[in-house]
Amino acid sequence: MRENEYRTHNCNELRIEDTGKEVRLAGWVQKIRNLGKMTFIDLRDEFGITQIIISDSESLQEKMSDIKTECTISVTGTVSERSNKNKELPTGDIEIIAKNITILGKCRSVLPFEINQKEAQEVREDLRLEYRFLDLRNDNIHKNILLRSRILKSMRDEMDKLGFTEIQTPILANSSPEGARDFLVPSRLHPGEFYALPQAPQQFKQLLMISGFNKYYQIAPCFRDEDPRADRSPGEFYQLDFEMSFATQEDVFAVIEEVIPNVFKQNSNWKITEAPFLRIPYKEAMEKYGSDKPDLRNPLIIVDVSKVFENTEFNAFKGKTIKAIVTHNMEEKTRKFFDQMSEYAINELDAKGLAWAKVDDSGELTGGISKFITPQNKEELFKIGEVTNGDAIFFIADEFEKAQKIAGGVRIELGKRLELIEKNIYKFCWIVDFPMYELSDEGTIDFNHNPFSMPQGGLEALENKDPLDIYAYQYDLVCNGYEISSGAVRNHDQDIMIKAFEIAGYTEEDVKGKFGALYNAFSYGTPPHAGAAPGVDRIVMLLANEDNIREVIAFPKNKKARDVLMKAPSKVSAEQLKDVHIKLDLKEE
Repeated sequence: MRENEYRTHNCNELRIEDTGKEVRLAGWVQKIRNLGKMTFIDLRDEFGITQIIISDSESLQEKMSDIKTECTISVTGTVSERSNKNKELPTGDIEIIAKNITILGKCRSVLPFEINQKEAQEVREDLRLEYRFLDLRNDNIHKNILLRSRILKSMRDEMDKLGFTEIQTPILANSSPEGARDFLVPSRLHPGEFYALPQAPQQFKQLLMISGFNKYYQIAPCFRDEDPRADRSPGEFYQLDFEMSFATQEDVFAVIEEVIPNVFKQNSNWKITEAPFLRIPYKEAMEKYGSDKPDLRNPLIIVDVSKVFENTEFNAFKGKTIKAIVTHNMEEKTRKFFDQMSEYAINELDAKGLAWAKVDDSGELTGGISKFITPQNKEELFKIGEVTNGDAIFFIADEFEKAQKIAGGVRIELGKRLELIEKNIYKFCWIVDFPMYELSDEGTIDFNHNPFSMPQGGLEALENKDPLDIYAYQYDLVCNGYEISSGAVRNHDQDIMIKAFEIAGYTEEDVKGKFGALYNAFSYGTPPHAGAAPGVDRIVMLLANEDNIREVIAFPKNKKARDVLMKAPSKVSAEQLKDVHIKLDLKEE
């Protein structure tokens, strides 16, 4: 291998057995300590840190006057054993006695924040994103990006082992109603017409199955104009997209249950639930956890106690869906704990309140709403909720769907505040049997999940069942409270496709116009096919043990969906707009 002009070794590479060697290192100056006749430099590269000693040599000291922290330098010198060893560094037994220093890149400006210092984590996020090239030098986030690279390699290796073929699909595609707003791209060559960035490669991967490919995958970029969240990157995200022909739901589960555990095992030392993963029907998940992405590390379960109170005189419970959560070992919790939980439910979950009662050592209900709970209510409650002495019961009363949602939020918060979340483990489960349809806010029938899914019962179910009673072959993989994969057995029949969209308010002409390629392809011998798409960003977030998805993306958008580093989105010139036949009609603010 040709000798590198700037370095012979990386900054974590040299050990005590290298003493006496002439070496050359290059990197960033992390720290400078001037002790008069001698100056110490901590030199950092991507791999580690090595201590450099600068003697009182006049030529070296003259160069030191131009060196600041975060300059890049190349140092030639001799490996020497350290007298005061640093056991926290792999290179802590040695140091380099510098003979020559070359400044490769000056740091000409004052740093907006310190690199690799505790204070760097407390810097305002928009400032970190504006100087992302500096922020990425910080050890923690730098390691996250390297971890991301290893995870992507693990995914590709696992898919290759299973015989999948990697195929790229277009970025400039057509606009289609797939659940989120499209990003539109105007066409210069076709005035008044637009491409759309794909929300997912959904139609393309189905077309690949129709084209005769057996197993397809890619690390696919997806684009959706959605509001940002801590676990959702605005605008763009990546997924391990795959599809198989002549496949069933069980075939997809078998692939996921081999690939995902192996990816997690290769990139974490936490425990992992073994396959086959627990399968929870959507309806059961909403009843027991108040969420279709339950965190199974939290042992708390929601129970419906509406029937217990159907004849209650307590006004807050009359005519409402009532959910209850029982928590154990609550003897030491004061009124303040319950008041704070109530404030959280009201302020963060939009609840009308959070009722509660405690069970004392004699088995009697005390505090909160205990005086409104009759002896019969109590007996039924204790039986349904398996209540014992020292427990507390939290009650959520509201309309059905809102009660479920609020109870789900209360369950999560109680798990955190009571420190019930099991640590250092990834718990997976499948959510299955999603409803094919749901009611929109306007009261019309709409797709619940993926419009290209196969309804359970096929065409007969679509023709004879209440749409809200039809389940679909749709499934989500959930880990520690995050949806990390979504998929479905695909509709591959033209008649079923037309009927499924008709129920959701689309005519056959609409289907031809919006999904013409699929509609046409279904006329030419379509194999049954199924697939899924594990989300890369969330998987990396989980494996990096981060709570914010922006910490695992090299150049993310901020909370307002802006790229503050590259200043995007931004205004463009009138000439550029003219090229794509667009005139702006902006109202003055």
